[in-house]
Amino acid sequence: MMESLGQNLDHLSLSEVEYLLELIDQQRDTLATSNMLGGVGAVGYRSGSFEAKEQRLFVQIDLADKSPVDQLILVPIIYRDSTKGFIADAFPAGFRVILGTDDGEHEVCRFDRTNQLLPRVAPLLVECAGVEASWVRIETTELSPRAWDGRFILQFSEIMVFRNLENLALRQAVTVSSTEHSLFGAWHEKYMVDGFVPYLMDAREGEQSHAYVSPTGDVEMSSLMVDLGAEVDVDEIHYHAADLSDNVPQSHESGFGIPERFVFEGALQSDFSDAIMLAEIKNESVYDVGPVIMRRFPKRLCRYIRLVIKKPCKYGTPGNEIAVFGIAELEVFSKGLNVAFQKEVTSSGLSVTASRSLSGVTDGNNFYGRILSIRTWLEQLALRHDLEVARPRVASELRVRYQRQSAKIRGLVWLAVLLGGATVGAVLIERVLRQRAIGRTRERLAADLHDELGANLHALSLLGDLAQRSTGSPKKLSALLDRMRALSKRSGEAARYCSNLIESKGLFEDLVHDMEKTTSRMMADLDHTMTIEGAEHLDRLSSRNRIDLFLFFKECIVNVLRHSGATKVTTQLVAGEKEVSLVVCDNGRGLGGRLADRVPSSLSRRARLLGARVTAEDIEPEGTRISLSLRHKRFFV
Repeated sequence: MMESLGQNLDHLSLSEVEYLLELIDQQRDTLATSNMLGGVGAVGYRSGSFEAKEQRLFVQIDLADKSPVDQLILVPIIYRDSTKGFIADAFPAGFRVILGTDDGEHEVCRFDRTNQLLPRVAPLLVECAGVEASWVRIETTELSPRAWDGRFILQFSEIMVFRNLENLALRQAVTVSSTEHSLFGAWHEKYMVDGFVPYLMDAREGEQSHAYVSPTGDVEMSSLMVDLGAEVDVDEIHYHAADLSDNVPQSHESGFGIPERFVFEGALQSDFSDAIMLAEIKNESVYDVGPVIMRRFPKRLCRYIRLVIKKPCKYGTPGNEIAVFGIAELEVFSKGLNVAFQKEVTSSGLSVTASRSLSGVTDGNNFYGRILSIRTWLEQLALRHDLEVARPRVASELRVRYQRQSAKIRGLVWLAVLLGGATVGAVLIERVLRQRAIGRTRERLAADLHDELGANLHALSLLGDLAQRSTGSPKKLSALLDRMRALSKRSGEAARYCSNLIESKGLFEDLVHDMEKTTSRMMADLDHTMTIEGAEHLDRLSSRNRIDLFLFFKECIVNVLRHSGATKVTTQLVAGEKEVSLVVCDNGRGLGGRLADRVPSSLSRRARLLGARVTAEDIEPEGTRISLSLRHKRFFV
């Protein structure tokens, strides 16, 4: 997941972003920290200055032999800014890395501002994938301004070229296209490969170890010897300076305890009777010393290593100086491995105290903890830089995700509130609708009772009057009694099912037949004419609507018989695909007076139950017209 550091984080889930931030914090806490070197010493390489940033400058390091190269490490010169703190000074904004041999050259990589290398204080790692080279060149395409005057220059503190753990560039020849040698001697191209970097090794792990420090006695007798325990090929030695920068400001000079001149010898015999010199070191100025003094030399087979002090370090006030020797760690390398680790150390001409024991010279620790290989140390500093650059971006992405999540949660809460409110509203509405339904059921029941039973009873009353007048005609009387019997039976069935006339099997299944039958029973003594058009469309009406339409017609007939005094009635029923109209006319006395232009309440109620429009009007010269219109498709099956 760490490969997502330089990529867009949109493809990661919230839990993955959280885990990535946790990984960054966990890994950062295990890495070496950028602890800056104090005191006075060599700074590095500085080119001439320019007014324009587009400059084609180069620095080239010639390696001793052609060799596969794994990695370049470019170390910036560090500047202390009053507001930003430590920053890289004049590290190139655009450049390319070229590895070459006598047979040709190979561009390893190219950087520009899109790579966002700056700001930084950490080293920059350039992977080379084992390309063989006998020289390495850095060519610039864009310079950066130096901090103090804004002019464009090229600066490097150190360039290291690694094959495994070996720095092939250490103290090799350097060629540059432009240089600015300082009068103070702190800037020179040779300092770009001297092995000194602007950091103190602070691995944040391991145990603190105090450097060995002792006054020196007889120069000929002052030495340290390490028994490697076996004969091994050695090719590099690292001398770690004693306790630099443990005070602010430093209480000692940068070269405290480092002899002005000393040599490393190797031997197979413990008395050094077969000694050979491995390296000689002369510290002619403060620029020749640093936290770790590194020397590479041709491979030698050795069992014993001896450091011999030729000219000691003098320390103290003028006239009161003493010779002193100090060392934090001595590393002897064979194929990149420190073969002196935890090996026995002896001294000659030096004193030993409980707090400054010789065991600290090979215990693998310094004042800040464990000593790392140079490559591992600088890689950790570079990785820490990448993590610290990526962390704010990941943390910002996480905050955005949390805000989105919070917004979603708030939305869900509001949705839950709305759903709860809607549920409560639905319950209340359902109760209201239920009450309305109950009211409509009661209203319909009352209307059905009124229209069906009331009309039937009135018809029975009329038939009874006719029967009384027909006592002299047995045949007519018998027919009237049959009608009364049939109407009484129908009234009983209607009363039985009046709460739901739809369930009344056999009732109003044939609307035209029922209407004709009703008029023949109720208007036996009236002149009645019925016209029906589109009877086939009436079957598309629902059962409930057929009942309501029949009862409306029946109520019209009852009203004519009760109130109009008419002798002639006409009925016209017209059914179409989307409309049914019913018109009932009589030649009675009309609505008259305050009832003019007003539909009788019984008809209005029945029309409302049917969902139809009804009108009532007087006609000339006398009579009443009742019109019903049923238009909507929802009334059809």
